[in-house]
Amino acid sequence: MSVENQNQEEMIAGKHPVLEALRSGREINKIWIADGAQKTLTQPIVAEAKKLGIVVQFVDKRKLDSMVEGVAHQGVVAQAAAFDYVEVEELLEIASKSGETPFILVLDEIEDPHNLGSILRTAECTGVHGVIIPKRRSASLTATVLKTSAGAAEHVPVARVTNLAQTIDKLKEAGVWVAGTDVSASQDVYKMKFDMPLAVVIGNESKGMGRLIKEKCDFLVKLPMLGRLNSLNASVAAGVLMYEVVRQRRDV
Repeated sequence: MSVENQNQEEMIAGKHPVLEALRSGREINKIWIADGAQKTLTQPIVAEAKKLGIVVQFVDKRKLDSMVEGVAHQGVVAQAAAFDYVEVEELLEIASKSGETPFILVLDEIEDPHNLGSILRTAECTGVHGVIIPKRRSASLTATVLKTSAGAAEHVPVARVTNLAQTIDKLKEAGVWVAGTDVSASQDVYKMKFDMPLAVVIGNESKGMGRLIKEKCDFLVKLPMLGRLNSLNASVAAGVLMYEVVRQRRDV
């Protein structure tokens, strides 16, 4: 998980996030490991760090607690260069180079870092080519997000944009269809076809999509609600939608 500090560096906490950061080629400055931490937990990290020439220091656990306050670090913390966000155009290039139909997630003001981390984890598992988040009123790639994503954030490109509505216009100009998720939509997600270049918009946890973003979508879809509640947790809804896209594309 990463916490950005004033020097534009991040603290990554936890075995899997640190190991994935190392394996992904992320620029790591230093790694701290708590005295007495389980060797089975830390040995792969120490070996990888040694291979890459990264300094590893063994310290009191309390030092790690203060470095990433409130984050379950498992006795491992790394200092990395600030997270490298990408441009929206790069997400489309990734799909093009892979020879795959573009599949992008657009997150409209997802505020809970645990939701963002969970969404990134599922996005990595379902082959999403990239995730777009707004700079304002949105969770960013913090330590909690990286920890919740179990290292997936190191492998899913994330674009951070100033204007989400304009970004959607750019996607549409590039031939990408934009599907919004809304409980009031008339179309059931299981009756739609998702075999086209696609961007799926997931709205804010409490308010859903903003009015302008909703108007920018080519079509709106909803998940069927058969119980007494009328909505799902944002990360759960996103996961269901991502796997429905995967299911349809595998059947083509």
